[in-house]
Amino acid sequence: MRKSKNLQSIDKLIEIMDELRLECPWDKEQTMDSLKTLTIEETYELVDAINNNDFDEIKNELGDLLLHIVFYSKIASEKDIFDFNDVIESISKKLIFRHPHIYQNKEKISQEQVKKNWEKLKLKEGRDSILSGVPKTLPSLIKALRIQDKVSSAGFKWDSIDNSKNKVIEEFNELSLEIQNSDENKIEEEFGDFLFSVINFGRHLGIDSENALEKTNKKFSKRFKEMELKIKNDNLELDNLSSTEMLAFWNDSK
Repeated sequence: MRKSKNLQSIDKLIEIMDELRLECPWDKEQTMDSLKTLTIEETYELVDAINNNDFDEIKNELGDLLLHIVFYSKIASEKDIFDFNDVIESISKKLIFRHPHIYQNKEKISQEQVKKNWEKLKLKEGRDSILSGVPKTLPSLIKALRIQDKVSSAGFKWDSIDNSKNKVIEEFNELSLEIQNSDENKIEEEFGDFLFSVINFGRHLGIDSENALEKTNKKFSKRFKEMELKIKNDNLELDNLSSTEMLAFWNDSK
């Protein structure tokens, strides 16, 4: 009964999309190109809801993303390229192909082996590198995580936390040397290497650098706003404070 209800819900959403494309001035004018920025925005709104553990908002944002999937499918169907059912069929085939331990061999394997098999199967689909699936438009920090995850699944990784930590130290020393040499291009290059090694060190510690950094962003912002309020309550202005005075307010905001 639950499955039937879900199918009816999807049908209703597709029917609404059909009506909007016919009757709504805004929806009629949209293209895949015009929607893509909005899709990225909706994705980040979903991430915010997940970070806040707000299940009502997670539900709503998932609905918004589902609408975009239906929207893209509708636009494609108008050009006789594909429709929503083709999208469902495509992902269903992909999931079955990439999970042979479930649908073919019926064997118990580890999570690590699943990831290795996943990347091998992607190459069988015609990709020339395990990194081919990393979107070029990903934010750099998330892209670094995805690159490291993928090469790690192929066995290209530091074999211990200590070795990963030593790599961070090595990259920091190289950065320090270029700072002494005042070579701006080299400083930028070594700083990038240093960041990449820190992200990799986080992976060895079981830490998602994107999540960790976002938590620090929130913590810093909360504390800074508290500092601003204390300054305002003392009838002072932030711009007029010395660095020593500002630091005292900052410490008082802990």
